[in-house]
Amino acid sequence: MELRSGSRLRSSRHQQLGLPRGAAPDRISALPDDLLLLVLARLPCAAAAARTGVLSRRWRGLWAHLRQIVLHDTELGSIEPALGRVCPAVSLLKIHVPEPPEQVDADSVNSLLRAAARLEPEELFFHLSPYLFGPFPVVDLPCFRRATSIALHMFSAIRVPAGVEFPALETLCLSCCNDAFDSLLSSCPRLRTLKLDGIVLNETSLRVHSPSLLELVVDLRFTHSVSIVAPALKQLTVSFTTSKLCIISVSAPMVEKVSWNCCYYYGVHVVFGLWYLEQVTLQTAERQGQLPSLHIRASAGSTVVHDDADNFAHEVEKHMVATFSVLDLRLTTYGHAFGALVFHLLGMDRIRTAMRRLKVVLQRLVEEGCESDCPCEPTHWRSQTVSLTALEEVEINGFEGEDHEFDFLKLIVRCAPMLKRMILKLSWESSESNDVCTKISKFFRTFSSLDCCAHHSSGEVYVWHE
Repeated sequence: MELRSGSRLRSSRHQQLGLPRGAAPDRISALPDDLLLLVLARLPCAAAAARTGVLSRRWRGLWAHLRQIVLHDTELGSIEPALGRVCPAVSLLKIHVPEPPEQVDADSVNSLLRAAARLEPEELFFHLSPYLFGPFPVVDLPCFRRATSIALHMFSAIRVPAGVEFPALETLCLSCCNDAFDSLLSSCPRLRTLKLDGIVLNETSLRVHSPSLLELVVDLRFTHSVSIVAPALKQLTVSFTTSKLCIISVSAPMVEKVSWNCCYYYGVHVVFGLWYLEQVTLQTAERQGQLPSLHIRASAGSTVVHDDADNFAHEVEKHMVATFSVLDLRLTTYGHAFGALVFHLLGMDRIRTAMRRLKVVLQRLVEEGCESDCPCEPTHWRSQTVSLTALEEVEINGFEGEDHEFDFLKLIVRCAPMLKRMILKLSWESSESNDVCTKISKFFRTFSSLDCCAHHSSGEVYVWHE
């Protein structure tokens, strides 16, 4: 009698767990929901969690109660029905849609975003293939009231309808087409971090104004106008390419760390005689003992462009969005003299008064020098007087030992009363020339008050000091 009763109990328990008669008991399915959800949370995505329903009826639909929903490489048409089964107030919603066989319209994406908003995620990652959309799509961003972090990666313009707000949002990452950041930022009163990666600006103008922003990271393909007003900003990282003269305005009085980089597209006429401006980078110190630096890359052309001689310096000055004490010049000379260009830059007030260290890296790329009447050699630059009162150290990499290079060094010494150290790193050709080494030795002995050293291409170092 007792055996028959036990048999009936076991049979009843098997039926509750959805097991066939005679099957071994499923002790995992008998665990509480909270423990089963911990098991499901370790699976890579929601689709894998949903497939556990084939194990028994006990697991069916349980995935919809997960706090983190990840839909990776899921067909677009099946995402919205799946989201309709998920319980709201999730901690994470991550959606990645692969490239579909056909393009979809913005209405389908808007509907999907509204379905995502109904789940009220704390963190949202929304990634759509750039091949999803037709030409010039515009997507309306719905309200995510609980979201503290949103990352949107999609090749479309984002519009924020009137009345939409993101009261809890602290981190926003965008990779899309956009221009109207004002309406978006004004709806994020608590925004602390803004990252714009691969942004395409329809009007080639970036405007970021936010009173709460602490960190701004920008990576733009093309723009010529940047306007940043962020009174609380602590960290600024900007990288962009321009095909025009820049318009730059940065107001960030509290900024502590800056990484600023602008590349000039080939053909932009930012010139000084033969020299074309290619890149300007400004970097604050990243570690203790490192000095903030301004890096300028320029290349000598084959012909003189008759343009405003001051536009080179004016363009460089636009990128001085933070203080610096090192000037690093990377010059592709093609054998041309560089003294006139360097002293044109050293004559700028913000450079000559702040520069403690000057580094010039020379790339010749050709064996022949320029002709005697070459326009790279205006005679007046050797007689310039520029007060370099802060300059303490000069380093020249790729030193060839040409007469114009020694003239440059003499002028530096004359203009820098606080100069303490000079370093010459010789090119391979000048290292092999006894004549050049003799001239360097004679030059250094003339200025015996300086600590001087010459680095031979073989690795040997020759030192002269008082």
